[in-house]
Amino acid sequence: MITHHAQIRMQSRSIPIEAVDALLAFGETRRHRGTDVYYLDRRARSRMQRSLERNMFKRLEKCLDAYVVVGDGGDIITAAHRQQRLRF
Repeated sequence: MITHHAQIRMQSRSIPIEAVDALLAFGETRRHRGTDVYYLDRRARSRMQRSLERNMFKRLEKCLDAYVVVGDGGDIITAAHRQQRLRF
């Protein structure tokens, strides 16, 4: 489930739901302050590129610098673009 806050942030930051689904499916996860943070590293990007159709990957390529924060209940709390390296 996507929280209201996450919907607003995704819309304002131009992160489509397909990009969030791809992050959850292919991304690496780290535990940070009681939440799970999903992001794409180099290996996850290449895995994603091999698995998705070329058209879909091209459409999502601009959103690959994003990350998604998921709470313990499985709710998506927020999504954002990385401006710098994530530090855990």
